[in-house]
Amino acid sequence: MRDSSASGRDGEDREQEGLVTGSLFADVPSELARERIDALVEAPGTRLERIVSTAHHTPPGEWYDQATHEWVVLLRGRAGLRFADRDEIIVLEPGDWVDIAAHRRHRVEWTHPSQPTIWLALYYGAAERPSSTVRSTK
Repeated sequence: MRDSSASGRDGEDREQEGLVTGSLFADVPSELARERIDALVEAPGTRLERIVSTAHHTPPGEWYDQATHEWVVLLRGRAGLRFADRDEIIVLEPGDWVDIAAHRRHRVEWTHPSQPTIWLALYYGAAERPSSTVRSTK
């Protein structure tokens, strides 16, 4: 098997060949004004994203209410998730994952204050695209 990266070919060439490679830990800034969201894979009804957070949280009083299910794993850093129907915060550390049902209201209470938090999020199981995510204040 030939390693296309060693031959000097760029990612666009590999994509045309049906092969795309990358690193989930590449190009991770230490500070961001907003979360960084990179779409890694998209197919009908499915989207895989890498999310980088640097001390980010959902604004007070707002909740995510998504039309798709979301499976998320924390790869680096730490984070606290809150669900509208639970009092306690679920603390995620590297390797921890959670599967969130569509329309289960949730929010990010905090992410690590001094190092980037890297998430891998898989949106699946509904006809609407993940971009239909709604932040509600109800």
